[in-house]
Amino acid sequence: MRAFADGFVSLLLPVYLLRLGNGPFAIGSIVTGTLVGSALLTMALGMVAHRYSRRWMLRAACLLMVATGAGFALIHNYWPMLIIAFVGTLNPSSGDVSVFLPLEHTVLAEAVDPTRRTALFARYSLFGTLMGALGTLAAAMPDLAASRLGLDRLATLQGMFWLYGALGAVALALYRPLSRAVEGRTATEVPRSALRESKGIVYSLAALFSLDSFGGGFFVQSLLALWLFQAFHLSVPAASAILFWSSICAAVSFLVAVPLSERIGLINTMVFTHLPSNIFLILVPFAPNLPTAIGLLLARNALSQMDVPTRTSYVMAVVTPAERPAAASVTAVPRSLAASVSPILGGYLLSLSAFGWPLIIGGALKAAYDILLLVKFRKVRPAEERAR
Repeated sequence: MRAFADGFVSLLLPVYLLRLGNGPFAIGSIVTGTLVGSALLTMALGMVAHRYSRRWMLRAACLLMVATGAGFALIHNYWPMLIIAFVGTLNPSSGDVSVFLPLEHTVLAEAVDPTRRTALFARYSLFGTLMGALGTLAAAMPDLAASRLGLDRLATLQGMFWLYGALGAVALALYRPLSRAVEGRTATEVPRSALRESKGIVYSLAALFSLDSFGGGFFVQSLLALWLFQAFHLSVPAASAILFWSSICAAVSFLVAVPLSERIGLINTMVFTHLPSNIFLILVPFAPNLPTAIGLLLARNALSQMDVPTRTSYVMAVVTPAERPAAASVTAVPRSLAASVSPILGGYLLSLSAFGWPLIIGGALKAAYDILLLVKFRKVRPAEERAR
């Protein structure tokens, strides 16, 4: 439900903000606000999650999601919207970069044998991506409602933010049946420190993930949609169809990542699939026409997401079970905090030119991350890989 909501809101966010009279720079700053706020909240939660109930924290996050949707639907002025973006759960990217992430990753990692961990996270990512893809298709609903039913375009866009909040309530209902087993420990087993012996590995991974996320922030889905609108004058339904099929390609890659990682290892899978995808990304702005650009984007997405389940599995494997909430949080924060700076830069570049400079810069930074990750962590292997 959350992924479906993120799918349509990431595409409709720039459309909605443009309809309210905001320019590319203002849109980029609001996208930045969503990522900065999400990062700080995720970090804070990760540092205290080992002390409090995971079930109650998941439910509180759902209530915040409900409030975020209502806030964007009701308030139209720039500064109040920026504040709501900062404190809320809105996700302008195609992936999950929310406060829910460290809690769910920890629960899942503790629910399965280590040899099946990567496959579990692949399925987790697969379902999330498929629902996110359906969400991008749902982004065409305001256009269809406005043209076929004669409704006001702004009102239909506001309705989608009400739907976003309603899906937060659905997620709350789905979390309620979780039992005490998801807490993972009793009150007397609460560790004193969130991170201990794995601190060095976690901080090193977080630094590398920061570089990757900073590059990815230049073309988060909202800004990629904005570039498609500017460069090819696409309609929202056309853009949503392109992003839908991009998500489908990414979803298929999750399944391929499992046997590949079993054969060549988690780090090798992360690097040797991610690096070619960034080359495709850098080539997109040079595409002579829309079909070529679409082909490059699809090829990029078919490779770029194999590192998602493998990265999550790797982080959960190289830390102790008690450190998993903090490790998930600290390594997830770069997906929002480091990426929070670049959308405003990407928006500024797009305000100067319709050429895809954000895609070129982002692809180059992400390629540098791939090389550094391989150099530093190729010898740090999870226990199940060393046993083979």
